[in-house]
Amino acid sequence: MEILSFFQYGFMWRALIAGSFTALICAVLGVLLVLRRLSLIGDGLAHVTFGGVAIGLFLKQHPVYVAIPIVMASSLGILRLVEKARLYGDAAIGIVSSIGIALGVLIASVAGGFNIDIFSFLFGSILSISEAEVLTSILLSIVVLVIVVVFYYENFATAFDEEFAKVSGIDTERINALLVLLTAVTVVLTMKIVGILLTSSLLVLPPVTALQVARSFRSTMATSAICGIASVVAGIFVSFLMNLPTGATIVILNFLLFLAAFTYKSLTRGSTK
Repeated sequence: MEILSFFQYGFMWRALIAGSFTALICAVLGVLLVLRRLSLIGDGLAHVTFGGVAIGLFLKQHPVYVAIPIVMASSLGILRLVEKARLYGDAAIGIVSSIGIALGVLIASVAGGFNIDIFSFLFGSILSISEAEVLTSILLSIVVLVIVVVFYYENFATAFDEEFAKVSGIDTERINALLVLLTAVTVVLTMKIVGILLTSSLLVLPPVTALQVARSFRSTMATSAICGIASVVAGIFVSFLMNLPTGATIVILNFLLFLAAFTYKSLTRGSTK
């Protein structure tokens, strides 16, 4: 009965809805990023998000709406650095992320230093999500999912062998641009769930958990989505019951799911030998 009583609180419903939608797109995009060895881009763009949040607070505008175009532009910047400057992906991510975090620190300093708003974005504040933010999360999540479905086979081919996909007539540059842009939007949405400092965990842990047990690309995406949503929903309830930070609780539960999947894979592999 105590668990059921949680549903009488509006903030719990908002957290569950926004968290579930965001976890879903993180898990789906995360599979593509992990297979493309671009999982670090989530962490890099999270640092840029910090700069976007600082700019939004400085201009007294909603940080999410200010951060989205900034992070999207930065994601394309990373892609251009890789393609034009002949840099490795991790080097390009490092350049853009360091600029983003430095810009955020400078702006926060000029604005009078760090305050409670900054720290709520750094460490997450899912239980304080507003109705407008819930609607934004739902709409943007739907847009991301529709684009992933429409370009499913192009993403599939590019994820496993980009050169073969290019030879097959797929516009891999457009697919890469779409992937980083969708990741940028997802990273901004995720910062309110687990915080800027832990954003990359939702993009990485559910996919690597799914890869331990799934046997196909489609089942990997489905398993990743289930793990992502389950960890967010369970994390919200556990953190509320035990008075723990929600973002950190979600990440720990994600890691426990990975350990369980890894252990299961190790045991089943050992039994077949």
